[in-house]
Amino acid sequence: MNTTSPVTVRRVAPADAQACVEPLAEVLLDCVEGGASVSFMWPLPRDKALAFWRGVADGVARGERVLLVAEDAAGRIVGTVQLITAQPDNQPHRADVAKMLVHRSARRRGVAQQLMAAADDAARGAGKTVLVLDTVTGGDAERLYQRAGWQRVGEIPHYALMPDGPLCSTTYFYKHL
Repeated sequence: MNTTSPVTVRRVAPADAQACVEPLAEVLLDCVEGGASVSFMWPLPRDKALAFWRGVADGVARGERVLLVAEDAAGRIVGTVQLITAQPDNQPHRADVAKMLVHRSARRRGVAQQLMAAADDAARGAGKTVLVLDTVTGGDAERLYQRAGWQRVGEIPHYALMPDGPLCSTTYFYKHL
């Protein structure tokens, strides 16, 4: 991948979400293979990655999620993030940020920052004023979120497994828009 090529972020329309399943599965597979603790273990079967993204596409079609993708100059999806907007009745102002993923070939180019800024904008557009997320404690994403104005809430030790098996802690963040 050309590291100088521009990356654009766009919101995936409900009618287009299923068409993104294959390339999003590639991003997920790459991230999990690279050690990202994002709910999956390695090796991650391709059919499991595809099933996950089909479920996300169904959620987009039902209006429960906002799916954002980052594309390189060739139109290849190199990153993604979601807003889970379907919340309990007493939390209509809140959304969860989920599965912020950037393909290893596109990292260190500001893709994650662009995705998170687009997530903020999409949340505002949906009338959300509080965002919540969690991430592996001490990882690159934790530093990204702090730089983007997220507030650290706390850490839960031994919360999940890394893709290759060891336990890892998780840090929770929130952001008021």
